[in-house]
Amino acid sequence: MHTPVTIIGAGLGGLTLARVLHVHGIPSVVYEAEESPSARSQGGMLDIHDYNGQLAIEAAGLMDEFRGLVLEGRQALRVLSPRGEVLFEKNDDGTGGRPEVQRADLRQMLLDSLPAGTVRWGHKVISVQGREVTFANGSTVKAELLVGADGAWSKVRAVLTGAKPEYAGLAFVETYLYHADTAHPAAAKAVGGGSMFAPGQGKGIFAHRERGDTLHAYVEFTRPLEWFDGIDVTDPAQVVREFEGWAPELTALISESDTTPVFRPHFRLPSGLRWDRVPGVTLLGDAAHLTVANGEGANLAMLDGAELAKALAAHPDDVERALTEYEEAMIVRAVRTVEDTDGIAESLFGDEPPEKLVDLLTDAH
Repeated sequence: MHTPVTIIGAGLGGLTLARVLHVHGIPSVVYEAEESPSARSQGGMLDIHDYNGQLAIEAAGLMDEFRGLVLEGRQALRVLSPRGEVLFEKNDDGTGGRPEVQRADLRQMLLDSLPAGTVRWGHKVISVQGREVTFANGSTVKAELLVGADGAWSKVRAVLTGAKPEYAGLAFVETYLYHADTAHPAAAKAVGGGSMFAPGQGKGIFAHRERGDTLHAYVEFTRPLEWFDGIDVTDPAQVVREFEGWAPELTALISESDTTPVFRPHFRLPSGLRWDRVPGVTLLGDAAHLTVANGEGANLAMLDGAELAKALAAHPDDVERALTEYEEAMIVRAVRTVEDTDGIAESLFGDEPPEKLVDLLTDAH
């Protein structure tokens, strides 16, 4: 007898869990705070890796649909110096293991794969006591099996541990440039056909070419959180001043933004966070192992969802065994991934010149 699963959060991890459960004939309900799938922007590009994210998509039986979402050519990569010199370049020949898709498209693919009514929109969680969830609309649900897929500021996490995210020492300022090849040709040429990284001392400018001739840029600062009190990051002119001497085609990704810049500080949980088993409750994705941006977060969340569903399917009469096995593997996987990506993260976000990133990419290539 399969236990019905209550999932909090309709992000990529929660939806992958629901889909793989459905593949195995296990019912689930997903509660999501947003009012609809289009309630807010779902972010930019994601590279979905053949060693984690794609394994989850295979478990979900959606590889053909996934391949239809891939944006060809976006695996191209280049590293520029602050002066705009090309230090490293890799073109996309279609054989890489990290195809790029739009996050919103991937989420919609998962939503479309679920039975009607699986996702209950407009259910913002205000408290969780044991396995009883109370929503802002006044309704409650008592779950037999409760999964927190509710991200960095998970409400479900408090049932298992008192750990809370702490500022990770870095923040992004996001910008968008539309119709880039015609309206922003210098920036478009600098970014190229895929991703561009221009790291500097304690700061950097990174960008992706998205669908529809759009450039999505992330201006990174490694600074204490209080530092941002002295700068209006929604004013491109103030942000650009921090990049004096940088090539104008790079700073154009800030000064020519077609949207108001958005401030996104990054937070993390303690690496290898563990908790005592609480019957019928577990976590996945950022709710379980939030860390700094390393290109793995969405991939790990999806794989968490797939692996949890497979564990529940393998032990239909012993939910606690399924959760124990899942959590042990999930924690080890998350720690190993952070260790594997620490070098790249440090070369991007630390006080190292771009040459360190070039050396790492050259070795990997």
